[in-house]
Amino acid sequence: MSIDSLNKKILKCLQQNARQSNAEIGRQVGVSSPAVSERIKKMEDLGVIEDYKTIVSPFELGYQFKAIITLRAFMGKLKPFLEKVKTYDEVINCYRITGDENIVMEVVLKNQKHLEQFIDQLIIYGESKTQIVLSRVVKHKEIKPIE
Repeated sequence: MSIDSLNKKILKCLQQNARQSNAEIGRQVGVSSPAVSERIKKMEDLGVIEDYKTIVSPFELGYQFKAIITLRAFMGKLKPFLEKVKTYDEVINCYRITGDENIVMEVVLKNQKHLEQFIDQLIIYGESKTQIVLSRVVKHKEIKPIE
């Protein structure tokens, strides 16, 4: 399935508001609700659409810190860490990366003591560096399909 101009329009509608109905999307792009539904289903099946989420403010839920933590894994510790990181409630995003570090994580923490305890859990896997997030500059931009 190619991402034709109609699929691009549908994706744009979903990225702007994934809660709108297929009928509303159909009105915006000029096709029927069943046609929108079929195209969305195909894009989901092909992995073009990965997920639908509600993005919640961690600060409104009582978390005082958001941090970016990089990890340079010790020899033989990367694979065990890749399994363990999936169990950490604090980690909201985690990426394996190139460069001096192997991992970059976005984490939310209740307070300074929680941050210290979380960093202590990482010590057995490697050397970590922590940066406290002060504010978000770009908010979940829509991804434009490549022309």
